[in-house]
Amino acid sequence: MTEKPSLDSNEDRAWLGEGQSETQLASVPDGVETNDGDRPAWDSKIQYVLAQVGFSVGLGNVWRFPYLCHQNGGGAFMLLYVFLLLIVGVPLFFMELAAGQSIRQGSIGVWKHISPKLAGIGYSSCMVCFYVGLYYNVIIAWSLFYMGNSFQYPLPWEQCPIDVTTNNTVRECASSSPTSYFWFRKALNITNSIEESGEFNPIMTGCLLAAWAIVSLAMIKGIKSSAKVMYFSSVFPYVVLFIFLIRGSMLDGAMEGITYMFYPRLEIWGNVQVWRQAATQVFFALGLGYGSVIAYSSYNPVHNNCHRDALMVSGINFMTSVLASLVVFVVLGFRAKNIALRCVAKNLGLLSSMTSHGSNQHWWPWFNITDPSSVSLGEYREWYSHYSSIVGPNITDCSLEEEMNKGVEGTGLAFIAFTEVMALFPASPFWSTLFFLMLLNLGLSTMFGTMQGILTPLMDNFSLLGRHRTILTVSSCALGFLIGLLFTQRSGNYFVTMFDDYSATLPLIIVVIFETFSVAWVYGTDRFLDDIEVMLKWRPPVVYKYLWKYVCLLAMVSLLAASLLRMVLKGPTYTAWNQNTASEMTLEYPGWALAMIVMLIVFATLPVPVGYIHSTLKNRMVRNSGSEEGGSPEVHRELYTKCNSTEQLDSNSRHRVPSEEDEARPRTAFLPIGNEHYRLLPQQEEEEEEQDTGV
Repeated sequence: MTEKPSLDSNEDRAWLGEGQSETQLASVPDGVETNDGDRPAWDSKIQYVLAQVGFSVGLGNVWRFPYLCHQNGGGAFMLLYVFLLLIVGVPLFFMELAAGQSIRQGSIGVWKHISPKLAGIGYSSCMVCFYVGLYYNVIIAWSLFYMGNSFQYPLPWEQCPIDVTTNNTVRECASSSPTSYFWFRKALNITNSIEESGEFNPIMTGCLLAAWAIVSLAMIKGIKSSAKVMYFSSVFPYVVLFIFLIRGSMLDGAMEGITYMFYPRLEIWGNVQVWRQAATQVFFALGLGYGSVIAYSSYNPVHNNCHRDALMVSGINFMTSVLASLVVFVVLGFRAKNIALRCVAKNLGLLSSMTSHGSNQHWWPWFNITDPSSVSLGEYREWYSHYSSIVGPNITDCSLEEEMNKGVEGTGLAFIAFTEVMALFPASPFWSTLFFLMLLNLGLSTMFGTMQGILTPLMDNFSLLGRHRTILTVSSCALGFLIGLLFTQRSGNYFVTMFDDYSATLPLIIVVIFETFSVAWVYGTDRFLDDIEVMLKWRPPVVYKYLWKYVCLLAMVSLLAASLLRMVLKGPTYTAWNQNTASEMTLEYPGWALAMIVMLIVFATLPVPVGYIHSTLKNRMVRNSGSEEGGSPEVHRELYTKCNSTEQLDSNSRHRVPSEEDEARPRTAFLPIGNEHYRLLPQQEEEEEEQDTGV
């Protein structure tokens, strides 16, 4: 394939009419309309940076990255993550920023502009954004529910409730924990499996309605309203994280938690699954493929330094993940230490009851069993390691490491482990309110970007929708709420898990593969770098050319293959809560749920092949029509709703067989620059242009 292949765009808007480089357009005729005049723009650079950071920094930084880091080698995983971030994440993030800023369109317009056959990429991005928005707002609704319940003292999840019929502790709560019981029974009122739908949860339905109302009000004026909300929603989580880090570092067990997390285990680098998880986290942490990055950057000034933005936002994202990991493991270290010390006290109590017939035995502890507070965890574990086989099954081990492994991912971290720790803090309602307000803001800032990835492409490509922004925004939120009722059933949490695991992962990877292919091989990396040079006034390093063409593309294809292979070999499963045993269990999805997973993936990826086939058939019809009528340019007029001289210029020249002189000239760029940037070409070049185009 040649470095700069010609682009087939018979049925699309004329390339010269839509965007040209500074060196290729002689003048702009009177009456030519540009889209930049009425296109919204950021009030300041800080607004834009906060929006990008707010979108990319989300709940995954708080409850997914720490878990992966802990499970996959601690510090070694961080080094691997940084390596993949630099060679895959930053180049792809920079590519999306540059494409959005230069073409000044949403995801649909960007990929249609590069090649009409690839317009389906943008529609797939919109579909995935819609999927993510559906279940992401449910998590925001959960945060609203917990924040509302935090204004109580004591917190409602501190103690198990009493069964009024038996006057005893509720069995389900006694068999698990107060926080688990409150989450599964009070918040979700969950069924035993996805096959038992149950009725709607009225309180959670109300919270979901409130969540969609907040999003609608914040988005109703476009970036003008959402950007103002970003000042709070993007900055406040950092304030809370630093407060928790300072408070948590004073707790007993904080250093054990940090040490346990960051202890490097370099042997994990030989595990393929660890590479897959690190690449997936890089991919989702930056929000690649959603179209939100493109949408936000399309509102930038054309000469904004998007390369610096890519490095800055990627760096902030990584440092936020590290900060969140410190907070998480400081708190979990404190929680694990408390549980382990309670275990020691319980076992010492059992030993005290054996004093009459065991105190003279050689295995008897050398420490004071009557004062558990004087016995350290290390002393107890050293004794237990020597005499565990003698003391019997009633005396158990008390491992801090085992407790650290429990409840450190996803909703288990936020709504079970962290709520348990909040109950141990003095002034627990204050800390609980602060924590869930942070989760609410993290979710909202990401949700704003997700909605922008839907609304901006639609408004850019459908003028009717663009003229009715408010109606489109409110209608989209209303539709999201109605479909989101699926998640407020008693079995709704299982559908949230399904959407989170399968609706976005594979489609997004496929979208980014096509994005990278279209820029690197269809449009051409040299041409793309030329456009960026015009935009930034300097040329990015040539290493990006090879990263886009080979490294990023190969990495994304490998990630897709590994994800498909894992799905096929492991089989889709979910974790269910059994009310009778008061414990979690892993179940396989029923047949109809598997069909639903397949349909979600197919619907999200279908626009790509459909768009390609539609464009190909349309091109064939146009060519046939042109050959029947003698190839007159007049036959193409019906394809344009609005014509100007530059479009006519292009339509007259597009079917002419290029000469060797034409091949030597610079190709058309896709950078649309306002009238004030055009300059007159020398007379000789202007005459050559007239000869070339037939004008």
